[in-house]
Amino acid sequence: MRILPVASGKGGVGKSLVCANLSIALAQAGKRVVLADLDLGSSNLHLMLGFNVPRHGLGTYLSGAKIRFDEIIYETDYPNLRFIPGDAEIPGLANISYRQKTQLARHLIAIEDADYLVLDLGAGTGSNILDFFLLSGRGLLVTAPTLPATLNAYLFLKNSVFRLMWDSFKPRSKARALLDSLKKDGASLQRAYIPEILGRVTEIDPASRSAFDMRMSKFQPRLVLNMLEDPKDADKAQKIRRSCREYLGMDLEHLGIIYRDDLQDVALGSRIPIIRYKPQSVLSQAIYRIADKLVSSEGDEDSFLDPEYLDDSYGAADTEANVDFEAKMDYVEELLSSGALTQGDLVETVRMQQYEISQLRKENQFLKSKMAKALSQGFKV
Repeated sequence: MRILPVASGKGGVGKSLVCANLSIALAQAGKRVVLADLDLGSSNLHLMLGFNVPRHGLGTYLSGAKIRFDEIIYETDYPNLRFIPGDAEIPGLANISYRQKTQLARHLIAIEDADYLVLDLGAGTGSNILDFFLLSGRGLLVTAPTLPATLNAYLFLKNSVFRLMWDSFKPRSKARALLDSLKKDGASLQRAYIPEILGRVTEIDPASRSAFDMRMSKFQPRLVLNMLEDPKDADKAQKIRRSCREYLGMDLEHLGIIYRDDLQDVALGSRIPIIRYKPQSVLSQAIYRIADKLVSSEGDEDSFLDPEYLDDSYGAADTEANVDFEAKMDYVEELLSSGALTQGDLVETVRMQQYEISQLRKENQFLKSKMAKALSQGFKV
């Protein structure tokens, strides 16, 4: 069974949309899929699937109810797709204990009769989210082309690397003591330059460095760039990749791009996944393309280590951005001519996008000023 954790550095980038529709696409490809809603503080994945809220879910199970784990794995209306719902209304579910986390991870890994286990994780970089993301070295990171989203995506990966360090360095080792000294001052840890830390670990504790390198060699997450508006937005993926290579000592595969589609809001309002509501839409076709890449990479687990393969993944995404943009324009013309989209709808959409752009520019300027101040003080993000 392939474990596919899906995370995001921040909320609002379409992570759950990708999880729900990608799971359906994999199931339609004949794969046996289990989709788990691990956004434990605000689980709403059932809305994306059009799944009626059952009596029991993860919250019920974790709160100590006398039910078996397999009793919260439900069949869905989609052949080959099963679903594990969360329980956002149960207090404290977002902050499960270490014991609850290990128990849940053990049950998830032991699920039978599944080709894929897709985990919809919460936003942010909490330790529970990072640990579930690191159940696989090939997790998906969903982000959007805005500056806050790309910055948070990078910080998520940085925190993932720190988590790998912590797990690799044994208690009472010199390497763990170094991390502890940085951890006491949270600001120092956030400013820490990972290649510099690893250089110091190599000097004082080479065995810990070897243990970390072994784990890091299996950590190759994949990027999905969502909510594009323009082909130029695809360039943001390269910026994330450059930061990862320079500051984290790791590379990142690009799994694909997805354009924003206003029909997604209509589909969500109808509680129908867009891949079923409008399978020929540009968004749905992008999801199918990502599913095809996942399926085609089965049995070739070492190819992702090839730098040429990674370079090609970014070149392919750039091509997809241009091709999908043309398809999106044709699609809009088709909707206008058929009456499914009125000129008034189009004008209102443009107005909303202009407002969003205005707000993002303000946020962008604020973040730039903060980064400039940090750099002037010699900080390294």
